[in-house]
Amino acid sequence: MPQATEAASKRRGKAKAPAISRDELQRAYRDMLLIRRFEEKAGQLYGMGLIGGFCHLYIGQEAVVVGMQMCLKPGDQVITSYRDHGHMLATGMEARGVMAELTGRIGGYSKGKGGSMHMFSREKGFYGGHGIVGAQVSLGNGLAFANWYRQDGRVAVTYFGEGASNQGQVFESLNLAALFKLPCIFIIENNKYGMGTSVDRASASRDLSQNGAPWGIPGEQVNGMDVAAVREAGERAVAHCRAGKGPYLLEMKTYRYRGHSMSDPAKYRTREEVQKMRETSDCIETARKALLDDFGVTEADLKVIDDEVKAIVQDSADFAQESPEPPESELMTDILVEAN
Repeated sequence: MPQATEAASKRRGKAKAPAISRDELQRAYRDMLLIRRFEEKAGQLYGMGLIGGFCHLYIGQEAVVVGMQMCLKPGDQVITSYRDHGHMLATGMEARGVMAELTGRIGGYSKGKGGSMHMFSREKGFYGGHGIVGAQVSLGNGLAFANWYRQDGRVAVTYFGEGASNQGQVFESLNLAALFKLPCIFIIENNKYGMGTSVDRASASRDLSQNGAPWGIPGEQVNGMDVAAVREAGERAVAHCRAGKGPYLLEMKTYRYRGHSMSDPAKYRTREEVQKMRETSDCIETARKALLDDFGVTEADLKVIDDEVKAIVQDSADFAQESPEPPESELMTDILVEAN
């Protein structure tokens, strides 16, 4: 049985991506499908009025975080922006707790008080979910600085979008990370559009992977719609950081199918553009086809995965709706940390 796909094409002169096993690709397929179905359910609950406030869906971008998680070890940290549900699930946070938080219930990861953009799991190494554009990048430096100071071999992965890539604090963070050789991987999830503006109209640079070049930070562009390609680039970045060589920057060329948030009708692009991406580049369909064509996985095997994912997502929605809202006694909790 073949142990590698031709999913990733030539990069840096190499003939093809490193082998990805059947089990690895099947697990990646399952994790991407879980994120996709979870986000679709979240969109439904938002439409029903059960999720309030902002809600930014990750549909279309699943390969980025799933591929990167394949490269990390327990103890490594992840921090991201407000488009964060996929990152939570990929790091191993329970779908029940994430959905309950989205619906503002006590069973959520932040006891129903954080909502979509503000939930955390120190146990899973997930440090948010941050609503201010680009603000999490300097916090990612803080995580990496702690790793550097302790010399514990851990890596911090900081995600942000192309819309945040030209924020001042991002460049300040790149400078500091390079200065101290922090073990931080900066990941630009370039899904082509900010809140409503094409990256071509917002950035003079056509290669965001070189944003760290002034500080000597190596960077590369990656096909973020191909989980094997993401894993390949991620392995290089992680190895670079663990070797004490400092930060690394990856620009993931990806695409979101939905609007910037649930309130965005996305009239700045055509339906034909979105449909073309779905038909030619969808990360889940690409993995599915590889499993069927290259690894001998059967439709019955995939149906087992599909049914498992569907059950998990439905259970999370049921749990969220059955979980009570936080009591008034929780109003003033978790707002102050007392340290000796």
